[in-house]
Amino acid sequence: MIRSMTAFAAGERSTDWGVLGGELRAVNHRFLELGLRLPDELRALEPAMRERVAARVARGKLDLVVRLRQAAGGDALEVDDAVVARLADLAGRLGGRFPQLQVQFTELLQFPGVLQARGIEPEALQREAMALLDAVLDDFVAAREREGAKLAAVIAERADAIAAIAGEVRTLVPQIRAGQRQKLEARLADLAQPADPGRVEQELVLWLQKLDVDEELDRLDSHLAELRRVLKQKEPVGRRLDFLLQEFNREANTLGSKSVDARTSNAAVELKVLIDQVREQIQNIE
Repeated sequence: MIRSMTAFAAGERSTDWGVLGGELRAVNHRFLELGLRLPDELRALEPAMRERVAARVARGKLDLVVRLRQAAGGDALEVDDAVVARLADLAGRLGGRFPQLQVQFTELLQFPGVLQARGIEPEALQREAMALLDAVLDDFVAAREREGAKLAAVIAERADAIAAIAGEVRTLVPQIRAGQRQKLEARLADLAQPADPGRVEQELVLWLQKLDVDEELDRLDSHLAELRRVLKQKEPVGRRLDFLLQEFNREANTLGSKSVDARTSNAAVELKVLIDQVREQIQNIE
């Protein structure tokens, strides 16, 4: 499955301590580079999050942002019933000694341990954060695959156009060879001294061999078959395709350098244009 390197995904997850929000975006890059921004409560998760992302994404410059929006009252205070019970037991046992002693409610609350802030449970919050990351990664990968399918369709269309041009050139080659032979024979006929027929034939064969492009066309067909095969693979193929396009360009350049006919020269130019268009698309593939 072809995947694009550019994508965006976001999600939220409600917790007992507020709402966790996550955003993941990516642009093209030769390797995997992840920028990470986490709230203080989740700093310890950075290595685990990097490992989780690397398991799902091979290339791209990624930015992952996780935020914790605490709910209203999320920092409320709670009474420790166990501490209050011990104080009540103590007051019952000592009440006879201090009959005039009175304790105001606000004074009771000030006793150490009676009031406690409702704190965040780090492990539980981390589990929620990793679950959020998994959901965002699912959407992120799906977005890459949707965009990758579009890129693959464009590349396949260009590959068909390259194949059509290569087929046209192949049909032109016999005509071009015959035309070049006729031109050479006409020039030899104009010579004052007749040339040795055997030597002429030998030189003609050598000259036509230098102009032969059958091998380049065969390799171009082979590269097209490999391109179509790679487009169907599931693993990341961007680098493989980039290397393959270098081979395409080499054959197009050789075809142009051997051309002695305007039609094959134009075909070589058209091939280079199409190959360049494919290369532009491949730069976006993971």
